[in-house]
Order: sequence, then structure tokens, then C-alpha cells
Amino acid sequence: MSTNILTGIIFVVVFGIVVLVHEIGHFAVGKFFKVKIEEFGIGLPPKMLTLFTWKETDFTINWLPLGGFNRFSGEGDPDIKGGLANASPGVRIAVLLAGSTMNFILGILVYTFIISQIGFPDFSKVIVGEVTPDSPAAEAGFRENDIFLEINSEAINSDAELRAIILENVDEEIDFTLQRGEEIIETSATPLSSRSVEEGAMGFLPSYTYVESPSILSSFAYGTQITFLHAREILLLPVKIISGAQEERVLGGLFSVARAVRETLGADIESREEIAQLPASSSEPTPLPTFYTWELIASLTITLGVFNLLPFPALDGGRIFFIIPELIFRKRVPANFENLVHGIGMMLLLGFMLYINVLDIVNPIDIILPK
Repeated sequence: MSTNILTGIIFVVVFGIVVLVHEIGHFAVGKFFKVKIEEFGIGLPPKMLTLFTWKETDFTINWLPLGGFNRFSGEGDPDIKGGLANASPGVRIAVLLAGSTMNFILGILVYTFIISQIGFPDFSKVIVGEVTPDSPAAEAGFRENDIFLEINSEAINSDAELRAIILENVDEEIDFTLQRGEEIIETSATPLSSRSVEEGAMGFLPSYTYVESPSILSSFAYGTQITFLHAREILLLPVKIISGAQEERVLGGLFSVARAVRETLGADIESREEIAQLPASSSEPTPLPTFYTWELIASLTITLGVFNLLPFPALDGGRIFFIIPELIFRKRVPANFENLVHGIGMMLLLGFMLYINVLDIVNPIDIILPK
């Protein structure tokens, strides 16, 4: 099977899982509160066939293999008995929150799996990651997995300390003490201001060692922490873009997702092939495989969860926003007005998505995987 075909299949599976998990959340909570759901679709219309009917819900397969959807009865009409709009405010909020909640749960589970495989990062030990050829770091003899012990006789306990000392000594020679296995290496290098930001003054990426996770509960706890830190970073993106702190474009469309799948899948396959080719008698510790594709799934599902909770019309967060006055004043926003606002919001969202996807093709985002 060619790489392009495999990439296409994985793209559909990954994107489909992320969206379907979201819709399963809406479906499960809707059924729990006995809200009538007319259709649960796998893929997007037009409809291909109806698989079966369960509790008044038609389960269908649709022609466009991207995610899925729920068709709630009376979604915009509060006069339809048993429909979503006819349900109490608490039930509507629960149904609307359920989709993003499922996305966050999936993110936690994916990160839990990754951590159970590679362990926790040990932030107290900074190591050398990728070294750029012909850079000051390469000329000083830096090798991947060397551990930083001291810089200019100062002990190094974090990535932040390492970067700060290098920045303070640009164009000046720095003494490094590194540990390579049982050997202690003394060397020196000069970070250069003439090198670009992308190249880095020294020409290497700092990284961390990993320690084995003591239990699945520890992995779950850390996976939960990473998920919410990831969600916070996504929420802060608009502020960073407006303030100029985030200069490079980060919003991509389906084209970028497909390219990311291709890059992550290729890197993961290459990583495992390299490990498989290592001699069994090697005294060096076996390197850990990469999990870029799993990390991509986590990133996509968390992004979808956060995006849907934004208080914008037509999104779940926008619909929740219209329920808040009902909870406070015990008076509902007129359905016609709410439906009009959501309709306009949907048109704006579709226009924005079209713009992002066209821009994605004309000026694609660079996909750079960490080393």
C-alpha cells in the first residue's frame, strides 16, 4: 500500500474518530435525558444507507467520510415536545457540554497511553536533543543525550536556566560540563548573534530524559494535567496573536491536518524501523519510539473541544450563552431571534472555514516535528 493511500486512510480515521467522539457525547447525554434524536450519522450527508433504528433514532452511513452528526428533534423549536429546544435549561446545557467533554476525555486517555509508554519527563535533567551540523554546538562536540551538568561553573537544573545563560553570553565563549554515560566532558562554545532565530545561537535543541511511570493512575493524572495545559494554550492563542507574541500562522484547515498526518505517520514508522534495525547486542540503551500520530490525535480532539465551547453563535458555547439569561431571569430568549443569530453565525463560520482552507492550500503551514 502506498504512503499516500495509507495517509488518506489514517487521515479519515483520525479526523472521523475526533468528530465522532464529540457527537457520541451529545448522543449519550441526550438519550440519558430522553431527548428525541432522529438521526445519528456516521460521515456527512448525503445519506448512503440506514444501518438500523434504535429507540426512534436512525443510525446512518453517509457519503462524506468526515466525522458525523446528531439530528435532534426540535433543535430550534421549543414547541416540539421531547425535542432539544423543549428540554429544561439544565438538560440543554448538559447535552451541549457533553461533546467537548468527550473530546477532553479522549485527550486525557491518549496522553495517558503515551505517558504509560515513554514515562514522565524529568525536568531536573536537561539533555542535548537535535544538534545542527556545522553549528557552534556541533563544533564543541555536543551529542544527542548528553546531560548538562554545569555552564560557566553554574549547575543547570532546568531548560529556562540553560536558555537564560546562553542569551546572556551571546558572542562570548561559554564553558560547558556534560555527562555522556559515565564520562564527564569539558568543552566550550560561542553562541553567535549572526545565526537566525530558526537556527538558534548555539544550534541545538534542549530536551529532557524520561522516567518510567510508576502506575497507570500516575499516567492518568499527568495525562489530565497535560490535557488542560494544552486546552489553556489554545484559549490563549487569540491573545498571543493579537499581542504579536504568536507571529507564525497556526490556524490550518483540512489540508494541514492531512499533511500533519503524513508527517507524523512517516516519522513514527521511521522511528520504529530504526529501533528494529539496532543490533540486539548493543550496550547503548534502546531509544524510545515516537508517538507523533497519537500526539496529533490528542491535539485535534482538544482543539475541537475548546473551539466548540467558544461563545460564538452556532457553536455549542454560543448556544449555552443563550441559555444563561434563561437561568438568571427565568425568561427565555425568543426562539426566532436565537435561530437567526445562530444562522448568521453558521454562515460566518462556514465563510471563515472556507477562507482558512483556501489559505491552507495557497500558503500552507510548515509542519515541523520536534526531534
